[in-house]
Amino acid sequence: MEGQVLDAAAKALSINLDKTIYGAFAEIGAGQEIARNFFVVGGASGTIAKSLSAYDMAMSDAIYGERPGRYVCQGRLEQMLTYEYNRLITELGPKKPEKRFFAIANTVETINYDRSNKSHGWMGVRFQLNPGEEYNDVIIHIRLLDRENILQQEIIGKLGVNLLYGCYHLHHSPESILKHMNDGLIPGRMQIDMVSMKGPLFKNVDNRLLSLWLVKNKMADAVMFQPDGKPIHPTEVLYKKEILAMRGRFRPVTKVHLDMLKNGMKQFEKDERVKNKKRITVITELTLKDLSGEEGIDEKDFLDRVDILTALGQTVLVSNFQEYYKLVQYLTRYNTGAQLALVLGANSLINVFNERFYEKLNGGLMEAFGYLFHKDVRLYLYPYKFGDEVIKADNMIIPEKYEELYSFLKSSNKIVDYENYDEENLHIFSHKVLEKITEGNTEWEKMVPPIVARIIKENNFFNYRKKKFSKSRMSFR
Repeated sequence: MEGQVLDAAAKALSINLDKTIYGAFAEIGAGQEIARNFFVVGGASGTIAKSLSAYDMAMSDAIYGERPGRYVCQGRLEQMLTYEYNRLITELGPKKPEKRFFAIANTVETINYDRSNKSHGWMGVRFQLNPGEEYNDVIIHIRLLDRENILQQEIIGKLGVNLLYGCYHLHHSPESILKHMNDGLIPGRMQIDMVSMKGPLFKNVDNRLLSLWLVKNKMADAVMFQPDGKPIHPTEVLYKKEILAMRGRFRPVTKVHLDMLKNGMKQFEKDERVKNKKRITVITELTLKDLSGEEGIDEKDFLDRVDILTALGQTVLVSNFQEYYKLVQYLTRYNTGAQLALVLGANSLINVFNERFYEKLNGGLMEAFGYLFHKDVRLYLYPYKFGDEVIKADNMIIPEKYEELYSFLKSSNKIVDYENYDEENLHIFSHKVLEKITEGNTEWEKMVPPIVARIIKENNFFNYRKKKFSKSRMSFR
């Protein structure tokens, strides 16, 4: 059935006709659209044990427990799944031993009357593949891009059907579950930008690779990993946070990278615009462009880089953003009212002024800069060494036509030099480190932090191979 593309009605009916699949539907924020799809095709009495929508916050708290802060979040979704699934197992398990129980839930913020909010939601399924087995979880986060409430409700309904169907019929291929989430939907109406699969069925699944799959297949603009390596949605990390972000290839992380982050953080903390020093979040970003080679994306290489960054305690963003202004648009989507600074090497600034990156914008570079410096975003410029000269903001060579613009950005403190940096490390570049690793030249170990050298050697990252020495044969006459 994997090769077939069924519509929502056909999928709902196939589940209704399977007398072993039985569960609860709990939906908040977009009506009861998932359950409705199962009711209208007929035969729902054999599938739906319960359908409810606890719209009122007080009622939601009474059923699922109090939830401090936001209600449209992963924590609330997991409370809903746990409560509904446990009730099924406890109250109906002994009476219906032949059933494969599930709970499907969502908590959604649809478009408001003024169309001033950012519509999104969480959806998940907790299910047994066979009667009496341990449960499995599939959880996703959705961005709703339609501007009409009724259209967003339609999407939630079809996504829910596709997700439940995928859990029971496509579980052997996690990528197929994601691929068929779009069935029956016009592209561009929604994004899935976070996924987590766990349980016995998915014990060999690496959620980081599933997240990469989402970006690679344009189902998401970006995905994020927390320092323990697990996927996390940006709302859980960036909401109302002051953000310091650095883009890089990190192949591998060098002493320069850490110096950029350390001294960039000190400078950001002193910035008078940053009101809450305790709410600063540091983000390291990898782009798909920097992960791709002649043969596409090397998944092992991707995991190696993520492993190193997360071992250093970094939150990692993997994106489709080639241009810096798109990164700014993405980050400011979540840190409402807070400050944002980007750290970048002076040698990367020239690319920011390269017109070819903005050919698809009607306003070209000027329009892109309007987005880039949105809400007083600042660029912290880390110097680099060219021969004997240290290149900074003042001696940077900029295309003549943009010299006045550049002068304005400097004078208004939108582009600022690093106040402190380690000049001894300015000769270090990631590609040079990588060459030495490949050559077996141990000088590379002096160019990276000790923990990075240890991780690379212990795990044979970046084609590292321990140098083998053969005994020389000596003859005596």
